[in-house]
Amino acid sequence: MNSNSATPQSPWVERSLRSVWHPCTQMQHHENVPLIALSHGRGAWLYDHEGRRYLDAISSWWVNLFGHANPRINAALKDQLDRLEHAMLAGFTHEPVVQLSERLSNLTDGVLGHCFYASDGASAVEIALKMSFHAWRNSGLTDKQEFVCVQGGYHGETIGALAVTDVALFKDAYGPLLRAAHVVASPDARGAQEGETAQDVARRAASDVERLFIERGNHIAAIIIEPLVQCATGMAMHDPLYLSLVRALCDRYQVHLILDEIAVGCGRSGTFFACEQAVTNGNIAWPDFLCLSKGISGGYLPLSLVMTKDEIYQKFYSPDVTRGFLHSHSYTGNPLACRAALATLDIFIEDDVLHNNRVRAARLTQALAPLAQHERVRHFRQRGMIWAFDAVEPDPAASASFSKRFFSNAVEHELLLRPIGRTVYMMPPYILGDDEIDLLATRTLAVFEQTIKAN
Repeated sequence: MNSNSATPQSPWVERSLRSVWHPCTQMQHHENVPLIALSHGRGAWLYDHEGRRYLDAISSWWVNLFGHANPRINAALKDQLDRLEHAMLAGFTHEPVVQLSERLSNLTDGVLGHCFYASDGASAVEIALKMSFHAWRNSGLTDKQEFVCVQGGYHGETIGALAVTDVALFKDAYGPLLRAAHVVASPDARGAQEGETAQDVARRAASDVERLFIERGNHIAAIIIEPLVQCATGMAMHDPLYLSLVRALCDRYQVHLILDEIAVGCGRSGTFFACEQAVTNGNIAWPDFLCLSKGISGGYLPLSLVMTKDEIYQKFYSPDVTRGFLHSHSYTGNPLACRAALATLDIFIEDDVLHNNRVRAARLTQALAPLAQHERVRHFRQRGMIWAFDAVEPDPAASASFSKRFFSNAVEHELLLRPIGRTVYMMPPYILGDDEIDLLATRTLAVFEQTIKAN
């Protein structure tokens, strides 16, 4: 274990502080907490310019599924570089984007048969919101202009996506710019009252949705949900029953269902699509729109997409250009990003990833047992390849600084872990070996005890 507190900083740190405005960062904090200047990555590890290493236990903001510098994804990109690096998708098409669209559709048994591409998750959410509104307008239901989001939900930080986000830290400063959305109760299983199960919480939350649909259904275009795990609010996990119930309500009251699988899709929740774990009338509770990004390109290149049903697509199919979906991004369907995504899908098949992840998840959960049983830990939880727990901090002042202290201590222990408030979570890449699993478990416990000891 190495600390970077006494080591001279890389010149890249000083230059970065002068020229780069970093995301989700109060830049002044880096006067006391130095940036880490990375040199390269290999497998589950990142390395800085001084030779220190850090286990990337959060997959670099949940994107890096199969490790850094993955040789199979590298090879696919090198091959694509010699073929076609980019071309506009308006009026043209190319092999990688067609193959990717077909393969993703096949994963839904053709239910979601059309893919619209962008570059980042927030853009995918914007597309889904606009498509929903426009589809209703093209259907003659022009009053359906309102959207519903879940308490604590997060869907991005562009204006439309932020309007259906319910995390004050991101939203409050920009409130005057945003169109108001309805907010319904979260199905977060931590909200269970005495004697209640996670399914009871799901039913209660779904009842809140029905109450709103009864009142405003004729005006509501869509509800947007992070299926199974609400990530940015603190890894709030809920029972799949919630999705099943809301799907049925959307059918009954003519409201579109948008599932934001940007963080929880691509195997992260245990199935390739999170919604596969929810069933309505014997069928998977497929949404009307499904948003993907982050892990779909293996953490290599910006890529996002919205999958939707043929009945939605047909609402736009017309000789009238104003009925078309007039939305575009310069790098829509970029061939390099699509090849990275195709290589990512290949790895899922070749390595039987979903099965092996279940084995890997069971082993890490077992290794984390001492932490789960710690007297200062509450609500230890796991879904697929996501683990989280809430720290008990008796001192409110110390609680406010918990995340920063934990992050700094984790770096000293060769771990990249970035808590959300008092919620510590792990979303590691799908390649951890047994030694790395043991290291992650034992050092996370050590970091936790070091952090709470100071309080």
